[in-house]
Amino acid sequence: MIATLPLVRKLSAFVALSGAEIDVLEGLRKRRRTFVAGRDLVHQGQSDQAAYILMSGWACSYKELADGQRQIVDFQVPGDFLGLRSVLLHISDHSIEPVTDIEVTEVLKADLLEAFAQTPRLALAIFWAASRDEAMVVEHLVGVGRRNAAERLAHFLLELGARLALIGQGSKAGYDCPLTQYLMADALGLSAVHVNRVLRLLREADLLTFRDGHVTFINYDGLTAFADFDPSYLDHADPLLT
Repeated sequence: MIATLPLVRKLSAFVALSGAEIDVLEGLRKRRRTFVAGRDLVHQGQSDQAAYILMSGWACSYKELADGQRQIVDFQVPGDFLGLRSVLLHISDHSIEPVTDIEVTEVLKADLLEAFAQTPRLALAIFWAASRDEAMVVEHLVGVGRRNAAERLAHFLLELGARLALIGQGSKAGYDCPLTQYLMADALGLSAVHVNRVLRLLREADLLTFRDGHVTFINYDGLTAFADFDPSYLDHADPLLT
């Protein structure tokens, strides 16, 4: 059903989409593609790249350094755009790698311009989504620079929970999460050993568990207070509280 598409659910948090606007979003799904986990679909420095709408699965955006190290900038979940900025700037300043096998819709610049011309409110909603993504990057920078390891990881997992709840794939109880400790380490500026240690501390504090690909919030309110997590930067009411 169209109304359950992740992108529709995500944008509907900002604006009540009309039937015509939902139809325009549906029209963007003409070119559907699949990519396997671990193989980049966008390379840093690539030019004239299409954007993608992530329909299912998870991906990550990262920057690779000259010495081979990488910093994961963010993870993408269903309903997110991949490479939207690259379409506007004509060159990708980061790489995108599927964390799991993914299904995407390829969106060309002409597709976006036509959609925006038909429904200006849709352009505003997508601008909101892009602005929210920028706010998350700012929050991640604060986390790496000023939060200790336990606060950083707790905040990160709460943010993922709020994002997934927005598209109906998470709740106050928890959510499925395919991320390895190595991936989280590359995103949080920690070692995988340190991530493992922090997860154990959070579990022993009866705040959360992360086991067999599932995050369980044992004490959501306590975890929120511990991480000083305020979802207002995501610019929507906290769906985990509903």
